[in-house]
Amino acid sequence: MEYAVKDLSLAERGELRIQWAERSMPVLRLLREEFERGKPLSGVRIGMSMHVTAETAVLVEALRAGGAEVYLAPCNPLSTQDDVAAALAKRGVHVYAWRGMGRREYYWAISKAIEAEPVVTMDDGADLISTLHALYYGEESFGAQVAREELGGFDPSLVERIAGGTEETTTGVLRLRAMAREGRLLYPVIAVNESRTKYLFDNRYGTGQSALDGIMRATNVLMAGKCVVVAGYGWVGRGIAMRARGLGARVIVTEVDPVRALEAIYDGFEVMPMREAAKVGDIFITATGDVSVIRREHMELMKDGAILANAGHFNVEIAIKDLESMAVSKRKIREHVEEYQLKDGRRLYLLAEGRLVNLVAAEGHPSEVMDMSFSNQALAVKYLVENRGKLERRVYTLPEELDLMIARLKLRSLGVEIDELTEEQRRYLESWTLGT
Repeated sequence: MEYAVKDLSLAERGELRIQWAERSMPVLRLLREEFERGKPLSGVRIGMSMHVTAETAVLVEALRAGGAEVYLAPCNPLSTQDDVAAALAKRGVHVYAWRGMGRREYYWAISKAIEAEPVVTMDDGADLISTLHALYYGEESFGAQVAREELGGFDPSLVERIAGGTEETTTGVLRLRAMAREGRLLYPVIAVNESRTKYLFDNRYGTGQSALDGIMRATNVLMAGKCVVVAGYGWVGRGIAMRARGLGARVIVTEVDPVRALEAIYDGFEVMPMREAAKVGDIFITATGDVSVIRREHMELMKDGAILANAGHFNVEIAIKDLESMAVSKRKIREHVEEYQLKDGRRLYLLAEGRLVNLVAAEGHPSEVMDMSFSNQALAVKYLVENRGKLERRVYTLPEELDLMIARLKLRSLGVEIDELTEEQRRYLESWTLGT
């Protein structure tokens, strides 16, 4: 069995982490049992680029129970839990991941997932699928260059044999929709992020809690009384703002979307441009999916001691090059905290190298919300395999009935019952003739 992990001796500890996560993922456990009985993924090779965490391990085992062979690469150089990677390797998973990978090593791992000639691709951030597309179209991205060298060339028919892909996060979906708009998407992809049982819980409650957990673990800062600036008021930003307020912080939201800005105001938050928020913020958290949200013009206005953290997928939301060019010195002051001393004596603190603070400085989302997200992933893979050759080359959402099924199963696992429509109520809702 081929794999590449940091230390195989960590496997026993990783097993315990996986077992702990599995306890809080009852829906995915049920799907695994169903997959084990029916083997809907028999003979299917899956190329996966996702955070290598205990929760991902539970998803991997559900897919394997369905008959799949999984080739797992990371989707972030700093998010891998090395003990979990070791445990997966011991279990027989092709896993190529360790915490602290260099850029070339990272794309080497993605090339291993491509080399497997997958039937389905699974992404969190779209690095795997975008590398495949760059190879197919002959584009010279860094990832494609590494993959081409590792693969010794590229056979375009590999892409044509792929049934479809899945995408976990907002940033990845944005990239996929850009491909689709340009008519360059080569196979159907299910945007798991668009399922209500994903974004309403994972993005909002998962990131809301875990991003602040990462900031507090990294800094040991007291949130109460701080001015927290949240850049972006999508579902991730909503969750972060809500949780920061719950910890006693004064919360300011920055936005470019007028409707979301209005929502933030009516939710009770202050809204202002980043150039104004930069003057008063103590902690800045980006959650937009866009580039250079915090840049030189903002850093020049910040208070001494301001903390910069990112909750978006890629390390592009905080303009690190600007910070580097402004600094006269730099030192690592805590495990995930870098201090940048500016010419005027002010110090700015960058957390987790500008990468996902919740996965670098903490453990990522709680298992309970990933239960729903990864149940969506498992069902999306099954759907793609069952509908192979029937889907267009575009971005899909998972059918609503599957989304609702996950919600019902989650409620059942929580011991919660809800009402059902009576036949009279159903007829009323479906009729246009019945009125007052």
